[in-house]
Order: sequence, then C-alpha cells, then structure tokens
Amino acid sequence: MNPPPACNPYKRHRVPAEIISHGVWLYFRFCLSDRDAEEVMAARGVLLTDEAVRYWCRQVGQMYAHQLRHRRPRPGAKWHLAALARTINKARHYLWRAVDQEGHVLDILVQCRRDKRAAKRVFRKLLTGLTDVPRVVITEQLCGYSAAQRERRMQRFKSPGHAQRFLAYGSIVEHFRPRRHLCSAPEYRQKMAQQCQTWREITGTARVA
Repeated sequence: MNPPPACNPYKRHRVPAEIISHGVWLYFRFCLSDRDAEEVMAARGVLLTDEAVRYWCRQVGQMYAHQLRHRRPRPGAKWHLAALARTINKARHYLWRAVDQEGHVLDILVQCRRDKRAAKRVFRKLLTGLTDVPRVVITEQLCGYSAAQRERRMQRFKSPGHAQRFLAYGSIVEHFRPRRHLCSAPEYRQKMAQQCQTWREITGTARVA
C-alpha cells in the first residue's frame, strides 16, 4: 500500500475532502461535464459551481490518478497498440492507446500525426519508468480499437491539450470498471467494494467511510 501524500492536498479548500473526492469521482467515472456533476451534487443537497468541479479535477484529480496507476498490476508481456482518428475542434487528431493482453490501459496519447515519428514518441512515453518490456507488440487489431472507441467524448473537447488532460485520468475510469462479464455477481460486488475502499484510501476519506 502506498503511503498517503506528505502534504494535505485539501488544505486550501473550503469544503470537506469527501465532497471534493465525490465530485471528481462523478466527473471521471461517468464522463460527466462540469455542469452535469454540479447538478448531481445539487440534487444531493451540495450547492457548488461547475467551476469548482473543474478546479477540483485539475488540482487533485491528477494525484488520484497517479496513486491508482502505482497500484495497478504489472502489465502483461503482450501489448496492443492502435491509433484511432478523432475530430477535436474540427481538426483531425489521433488517439494512440496501448493496452495489455488483460485489457489494462497502459497509456494514452493524443497526437496530430499517425506516422513513424508519432509511434516512437508513444513508445518512449510507454517505456518511461518501466522495469519490464513487452515480449510482443500487436498493432492495428481490435483489442486496441475497441478500448479507444470509449472516448467518444473527445469530440466535445476544445483542444488536444484538453483531451490529453482528460485522458490522463483514465486510470480513474478503469479502476471502477472491472470486467463484469468475467466474474459472477458475488465476485463483482466484492471487487467493487474493494475498488471503493481503495478510492477512499487514496482520497484520504477512508476514516469517515
């Protein structure tokens, strides 16, 4: 288990950590907009602005995603890499996405090109900080594309940087999406309970759960 951050990430916030973590969870887990998350929180009696949700996601969302990435299992020896064309602000871009044979997302990168140079950049980013290298890399097959097609929200982004910031938090989404079809209902409920407990631990809200 990773130790909690040395400094308090909520020190300068005027609302409890439980509300901040819940707002961030809503935004990334269900791919809501800032205003959607604001409305859901309002329905539960928590009045805030969409700017507050956006600020929380930028300030503490990266910390959440970083800790979840450090807790994920070691990637498998077979990687699938694919580049899917998407339109962002009326311009063609490519979503490069790598997953292992178990379906775990390794990394995501938005680029304006789909060539040898772009592929090298993806591999450099993938291999940074890894002690193991893949045994085989498979490109242009359905495993990578099926995972990438879940990012349909990219067409609403205003810039590649906006898209990349959102996709960088993919570990939050993946954390709450265990593959339901591979386990029984009791196993799924147990898995989700474990995932929620891990979320409370990394957000520092486990003490009040």
